[in-house]
Amino acid sequence: MKTLLVIRHAKSSWDNISQDDFDRPLNSRGHHDAPEMARRLLAKQLQIDTFISSTAVRAFTTATYFAKAYRLSEKKIIAVPELYHASVAVLFRTISQIDNHYQSAAIFSHNPGITAFVNELCSVKIDNMPTCGIFAVEADTLHWKDFEWAEKSFLFFDYPKL
Repeated sequence: MKTLLVIRHAKSSWDNISQDDFDRPLNSRGHHDAPEMARRLLAKQLQIDTFISSTAVRAFTTATYFAKAYRLSEKKIIAVPELYHASVAVLFRTISQIDNHYQSAAIFSHNPGITAFVNELCSVKIDNMPTCGIFAVEADTLHWKDFEWAEKSFLFFDYPKL
């Protein structure tokens, strides 16, 4: 079995409207929600073997908060530039390339692709993946390359509540 946690970046700042979208940082709510959601995930006692993130500032910063909660160095986060506004196909391709010795992985990306992606995973559907939302599934496979076609079971969906 393989476990996948799909995590949308935390709330980003729009203070500088001329700033390139890729470079937008988290806002104060994002800096609050990311460590809080990381603590919630840690409380579920769910092991995460690898963290994979978009290289956009807001996504990578979110991944860093989660990695810290799991006592993992930021340097261990696998940075994947293609996850910035990734399509469903790119997300599946990225997952198919995860090393098989990892039993669980957390992937950090963006909307709209991340909502479309989680809606492809199992019978549970959501209208919108909220910022810092976590959608978790377990796949009946031994190999990440087979994840897309494997039978998947919904584990949980959680997100920051106002």
